[in-house]
Amino acid sequence: MSSSILFTPAQIGPVTLRNRTIRSAAFEGMGKDNGPTQKLKDYHVSVARGGVGMTTLAYASVCQSGLSFNTQLWMRPEIVPGLRDITDEIHAAGAKASVQLGHCGNMTHRSTCGQTPIGASTGFNLYSPTFAKGMSESEIVEMSRNFGDAVRTARDAGFDCVEIHAGHGYLISQFLSPFTNRRHDRWGGSLDNRMRFMRLCMEEVMKAAGNDMGVLVKTNMRDGFKGGLEIEDCLTVAKELEQLGAHALVLSGGFVSKAPMYVMRGEMPIRAMTHYMPQLWLKYGVRMVGKMMIPTVPYRDTYFLEDALRFREELKMPLVYVGGCSNRTGIERVLNSGFEFVQMGRALIACPDFVNRMRDGEEDSGCEHVNYCIARMYSLDMACHHCRKDLPKDLIKEIEDIKQRQRNG
Repeated sequence: MSSSILFTPAQIGPVTLRNRTIRSAAFEGMGKDNGPTQKLKDYHVSVARGGVGMTTLAYASVCQSGLSFNTQLWMRPEIVPGLRDITDEIHAAGAKASVQLGHCGNMTHRSTCGQTPIGASTGFNLYSPTFAKGMSESEIVEMSRNFGDAVRTARDAGFDCVEIHAGHGYLISQFLSPFTNRRHDRWGGSLDNRMRFMRLCMEEVMKAAGNDMGVLVKTNMRDGFKGGLEIEDCLTVAKELEQLGAHALVLSGGFVSKAPMYVMRGEMPIRAMTHYMPQLWLKYGVRMVGKMMIPTVPYRDTYFLEDALRFREELKMPLVYVGGCSNRTGIERVLNSGFEFVQMGRALIACPDFVNRMRDGEEDSGCEHVNYCIARMYSLDMACHHCRKDLPKDLIKEIEDIKQRQRNG
């Protein structure tokens, strides 16, 4: 692999990364009281020391109404010193630091976000479950300003880049998708109208980013279910983001509340997921209907590549591939297909120093794609089953059963 570009520098806007790898914004669940912790710092610094070009702190809300977990960051001045402590250590390890900024929209609850959840349209969200109200015009304008303010907070905290979350069924995605946007005003109807909120947010983001911060946008290539955005719609969205000045796009897909495993692929270990849930009613409810709520979508390496190649053909801007990059062969396949960067999540949970190990000649991260890390993320921090020495026998059996089903195809 002497001709590989994997370990060559590349730019995202004004920011140069030392190589082509980025730790994706997979939610760590390592915050506390919506602020950073030593555990969050230790994890991202370990990834930076492990050789990655840039590591991304995940799913930080631009305001209080966008919070869906207590362990999630809320971008506000009070947490800047704690974040600066993290970014300083990341930089000392030679990596760049990014933070994903977004708003969960209707996927939260009053007990978490402090108000009636808001979204593109009024309705009931089974994911929480809760009633949510459609945003007013003034709320839409204010929310776009919150995105700009969050970028300025990120700069104060020492981040080199921000990643705006416009996919996976969160707020910007809720405006884009016809499944969640049923408005009859200028913010709904045609795709051009449904992109209006995204445009407003991106104008504020690009203004706040100025000429010294990189701006990535995570966007869907498909929503992953009938009635959602399909690839032609998402190409239109991507071209609009290119025109709006985004420095790079992270190409993903899926809808957390409708097609969750389309995003991650594989099988959700329901017993592990419910084992860590504190609420008994939720624990037994999900155990009974979880397989129906979270159906399996088969995993394969670089599972988004076929769709992503359509975007590569039609866009000139730098593109970040994410989805099933857990070994050197897959990463090289992506880079050789014309993508500037690869993002990895689960691979860097299983092996935080995977990038350095690849430089030393290793092929595989050791990730077995059983999604234990994802299952516990909703109640505890994200962690690989390989790192846990205290797993109950029933969870070990579930993991082994999933691996056997994967081997059997």
